[in-house]
Amino acid sequence: MASQSESGQQGIGVANDAAGATPSSDFQRLLTTEVRFPPSPEALVAADVKDYQVLYDEAKSNPEAFWDKIAREFTWIKPWNSVFEGQAPGARWFVGGQLNITSNCLDRHAHGSRAHKTALLWVGEDGEERIYSFSELLALTCQIANGLKSLGVKKGDRVCIYMPLTPEGIATMLACARLGAIHSVVYAGLGSGALRARIEDAQARIVVTTDVGYRRGKTTPLKTIVDEAVKGLDIVEKVVVHRRERPAISLDASREVDLYDLCGNQPTTCSAEVMESEDPLFMLYTSGSTGAPKGCVYVHGGYMVGTAYYSKLAFDIKEDDVYWCMSDIGWIVGHSTMVYGPLANGTTILVREGSPDTPNPGVAWEIVEKYGVTKIFTAPTAIRMFMKFGPDYPRAHKLDSLRLIVCAGEPLNPEALLWAREHIGGNGRVPICDNWWQTETAGPTIGTLVCMEARPGRAGKPLPGYTAKVLDRTGQPVQPNQGGLLVLEGAWPQMFRTIWGNEARYLEYWQILPPYYTVGDVATVDDDGYISVLGRSDDVMNVAGHRISTSDVESALISYPAVAEAGVISKPDPIKGEAIKAFVTLKVGQSPSDELKARLIEHVRHELGPIATPSELDFVAGLPKTRSGKIMRRVLKARELGVETGDLTTIEE
Repeated sequence: MASQSESGQQGIGVANDAAGATPSSDFQRLLTTEVRFPPSPEALVAADVKDYQVLYDEAKSNPEAFWDKIAREFTWIKPWNSVFEGQAPGARWFVGGQLNITSNCLDRHAHGSRAHKTALLWVGEDGEERIYSFSELLALTCQIANGLKSLGVKKGDRVCIYMPLTPEGIATMLACARLGAIHSVVYAGLGSGALRARIEDAQARIVVTTDVGYRRGKTTPLKTIVDEAVKGLDIVEKVVVHRRERPAISLDASREVDLYDLCGNQPTTCSAEVMESEDPLFMLYTSGSTGAPKGCVYVHGGYMVGTAYYSKLAFDIKEDDVYWCMSDIGWIVGHSTMVYGPLANGTTILVREGSPDTPNPGVAWEIVEKYGVTKIFTAPTAIRMFMKFGPDYPRAHKLDSLRLIVCAGEPLNPEALLWAREHIGGNGRVPICDNWWQTETAGPTIGTLVCMEARPGRAGKPLPGYTAKVLDRTGQPVQPNQGGLLVLEGAWPQMFRTIWGNEARYLEYWQILPPYYTVGDVATVDDDGYISVLGRSDDVMNVAGHRISTSDVESALISYPAVAEAGVISKPDPIKGEAIKAFVTLKVGQSPSDELKARLIEHVRHELGPIATPSELDFVAGLPKTRSGKIMRRVLKARELGVETGDLTTIEE
């Protein structure tokens, strides 16, 4: 939430050189409104929403009626007295209403026409397959809920889930929700110190884990990490272990129990706890470069309504969809748009444990062809990885089932969007839609719907139900295409309600530019309201008085045919204030050389102008990333400057 752009300074795609000239090139035009892709005619005909503005205006003009109508699509034990009360950050939604989110994700489908419809299609990295209908997923959820209940788990208790992307992991989340217990999913792969800190902060009585996880053909010893994390931690009463390996690892009977020994013979029915709309559903920890991880808290009622609605809207969900979310239950994407949102809509979800380039770079397209995947939600990092391996892999498979690809997690650079349109999306047949949101907003927030034209380099417009603005440091709107701080006005149903045990830290989000929620990202907005999110406010460089986005320079580098990925940082410079350094990974078959380095630097100069030209460029084998695929530029910067790297609990390698 650090510094913000000053009013009047340049943002993405408009960095001027020292003489004031603006460079002109094909790439430059991709970063302005000159290049636009109209909606795919095929997608537009099938789209539920045909006119963004009409829907946006409906939500804006009467938000109470808008959300009341949506909420009535779901099953409530007791209806609400009011749609919302109060103002952000203290707003409450569907006040007086009672429900349980799992009744809407499972029971209303299992006891209706979707009883035998596939709810969960799970694929392992080795090709193992397990399929659960809504009835079967409900049964598994109830068995695990009954098992946890036998350990004394009750409403309000915290349960830590440290499991990989398996059916058992998803069902354990749902089982906690069914009992009214607050689950805290910790990404299976974080170290023991990070896990222990989260267990202690939540005061979790129960930890549910797995012996191992599988990724890139290797095993991660999760149980060993849990052993170290809970050593001497008296608040943990039981550790429940899903044992996958054979022969099975031994357990300490004094505190440990096998998941299927505990749950396998339990009844397949379990009454859902009656929850007030504002009762906590789960907490999810998000961490940054400084400070302790923040346990964001979400509730049953508003979270269910908001995530179900925005999942259906952003992904244009249809009854026959096979929807593949390439994320993990350890992140908010895995909660909102892999588990709760799609299941509340009765959607068939495909989930896969492992890396999308293992056991071979074409495995993602094998899966699309085999299972008839219709919608994919992924990260720009994955698109760039597919680019790295080249178009032959998607070309080798029949991808006719695909109807939509949505990206989120970090800015979708124009080159990746164009490549995906051509090589994955059938030369524009399949919309490639950008999307922006964050852990705290808990669902798609700014995006491009299938009925909207796509503008490379821009995430889109605020989705119906949100009001987004780009402001300078005084709280005034910036001019079109000039950088400022992205803020959200008002409240939305699925937003986080507090930081667990730290209300003061929660309120800080609204204290930077009151009364707005400040998201911590720098952005620009064009004349038509399309927003480009440049990255965190500390990812904007100040070179000789010019504001230059790291993602802008990275996009220019990636537009060069030999480049797979790029990470850009600033370094102190006695003359310019800051100088630019780039770290570049090359596509398969390309080799580093001084000649290539010179060509890349000249390429950026040509695309963005002299002021944005890197002073240094290093070739690297890989870039430090979070497990959700975001480049950790602060790690690059810290190592370059020889300073402490800060919290690295979310780093993949």
